[in-house]
Amino acid sequence: MRILVTGFEPFGGEAVNPAWEAAAALPERIGGAEITALRIPTTFAGGAAAVTAAMDRLRPAAVVSLGQAGGRKAVTPERIAINLVDARIPDNAGEQPREQPVEAGGPDGCFSTLPVAAMAAAIREAGLPGEVSNTAGTYVCNQVMYRVLRHAALAMPETRCGFIHVPYLPEQAEGKPEAFSLALPDLVRALTAALAAVVRELEGAAC
Repeated sequence: MRILVTGFEPFGGEAVNPAWEAAAALPERIGGAEITALRIPTTFAGGAAAVTAAMDRLRPAAVVSLGQAGGRKAVTPERIAINLVDARIPDNAGEQPREQPVEAGGPDGCFSTLPVAAMAAAIREAGLPGEVSNTAGTYVCNQVMYRVLRHAALAMPETRCGFIHVPYLPEQAEGKPEAFSLALPDLVRALTAALAAVVRELEGAAC
């Protein structure tokens, strides 16, 4: 069993992105699953395309995309992606689409096919803050989640897909007195717990 975990490159003037730093630091195996990490561009044109190409190549049992949400105070599995792009800032290619659908004529929303409540509970059981989120935003993170779920639904419905937002790393929170952060080892521990919940769900479904 393989789980594809993706993390974005830095964006918005940041030197690092906790999503990729954590993805790259995950263990090679979690339970009975092999973990494959993939760094993707923070662009509307390239991010989702990189993930779906890897899905076609690897045929993973699950895809878990990670993204930075600097205002969050928990590690937050996302429940739903919406069919809207409304970029507050340009992406790394300088593109800033506003008030546009992710997919013209597509569903208004796509729900995660990961066990989001169990993932959040597993994070809390590991002693770290975990909550289910009901908004993935309207930036590249939401677009990637939407497109990946649509690709799975249309081309590989057996593949479970979803998204987790993570808070800042401590070095990103310097000079931002209101910003919450998690050290990288804690972030990796939280994500490992969440992924272990995904593995348990997949193993249960295979019985």
